Amino acid sequence: MYKKVKQVDVKQDQTLKELMDNLDETAFNARRLARACKIYEKMVKTEGCVKFFSLAGAMVPAGMQKIIHDMLNLGFIDILITTGANLTHDIAETLGFPHLQGDTKQRDEDLFNKKISRIYDVYMPTKVYESMEEFIKTLSFEPIISVKDFLWYLGDQLPNHPHSILKVCAKKKIPIYCPAFTDCGLAIQVLFAFPETNFNQFQDLKNMIDTAWDAKVAGCCIIGGGVPKNYLFQAMQFSPSSLSYAIQITMDRPEPGGLSGASLDEAISWGKVNKTAEYTTVTADATMVMPLLLSYLKTTCKNK
Repeated sequence: MYKKVKQVDVKQDQTLKELMDNLDETAFNARRLARACKIYEKMVKTEGCVKFFSLAGAMVPAGMQKIIHDMLNLGFIDILITTGANLTHDIAETLGFPHLQGDTKQRDEDLFNKKISRIYDVYMPTKVYESMEEFIKTLSFEPIISVKDFLWYLGDQLPNHPHSILKVCAKKKIPIYCPAFTDCGLAIQVLFAFPETNFNQFQDLKNMIDTAWDAKVAGCCIIGGGVPKNYLFQAMQFSPSSLSYAIQITMDRPEPGGLSGASLDEAISWGKVNKTAEYTTVTADATMVMPLLLSYLKTTCKNK
C-alpha cells in the first residue's frame, strides 16, 4: 500500500525535527533532505559506526567553517577528507583574515588592481597570502612526513581560534586527509619555504585503507565530490563491509559520467556502498543543507 504525500504544515515555534518529520512524508528533494538528516542521525547513534566526511570545494569562504568545526567537535565526524582549498581558507580565518561579502557584478579587472581575489560573491584580499607566508616560515618539521601528521602539527602551531578546523582536528586527533594537497595555496607556500619537504602520501593512503578495512560499520556524508569523494570510495572498495549509510549533497548530474554527480546506486556496483545500505542524494547547494544537518543533529544527538 502506498503512503499519501503529506502536505507541508509549517507551524509557529515548530522544531526543526518536527519539520523534517513532516518533510519525510513529502517528495522530491524535501523528502531527500529529511532522509539525509535521519540517516546521519542513525550514523551517530549506531554503536561503533565510523563516520567519514568528504568535503570538496571551498566551503570556508562561504561561511561554513564553524559548521564543520562543530561537527568535528561534537563527534559527528570521525574522519575528515577535504581539499587543500578548505585548509588554506581555514588558515586565513584562523590567522585573523575573515573573508568578505562581495559582489558578482564588480569588474574583475578592478578587483585585480585592488589586490582582491573573488570567489563568486566572496572577496579575499591577496595580503592574506603574505600573512600565510610569514606564518609558514616559522614552522619546523621533519622533511619527510605524512600529510595527515603535518596537518595535525600545523593545527597545533596555529593561534587559538574558536572554530578552526585544523586546530580542532589536531586537538582531538581526528584524522584529516587531503589527497590532493599540492593543489592549493598552502602547499605552494610550504614548497617555497621548505623545498626539501617530501610528503608521504602513501602513508596517508595506507592509514585510510586500514581505517576503512577495520570499520565494522561505516557511514559517510559527501559534500560535493571530486578527489575527496574518490579517496573515500576507493578505500571502501577494498573494505570487507563497505558503507552501511551514505549521504551525498551535490549540484552535479550523473549523465556526464563525472564522479561528483555519480549516484550512490552506481557505487553499489563497485562494492563501495552496501547493497542493503540506507542512502540518499540531495541535489542542492551544500551551503544551504549543511547548517540544517548540523542543527538537526544538535537537536537529536545532543546526548551523544
